Amino acid sequence: METHIAKRVEIVIEAPLERRLTEALTSAGVTGFTILPVLGGSGRSGKWSREGQVGRSGMVAVVCLIRPERLDGLLEAAFTVVEKHIGVVSITDAHVLRAERF
Repeated sequence: METHIAKRVEIVIEAPLERRLTEALTSAGVTGFTILPVLGGSGRSGKWSREGQVGRSGMVAVVCLIRPERLDGLLEAAFTVVEKHIGVVSITDAHVLRAERF
């Protein structure tokens, strides 16, 4: 089966910023994303969980699959929200089956 190259962008951010982030992504032309709850983790400041270490609302992960040529626009939009807050942005290569959806 033929696959097509895409970029998978995952943005972990404080839950109260979810709406600002998704609005920024939509304004940048991102047509789809998935939002997942983040239960906890560990980073340079040590372990954390949604029971208080990062605020009562916790964190969310916003996941996007996009065409490689659209990556810069997505990252610029995301950075306007993420730069002054707790958050992590990661980018990985992906292969998708239906390129027309991205």
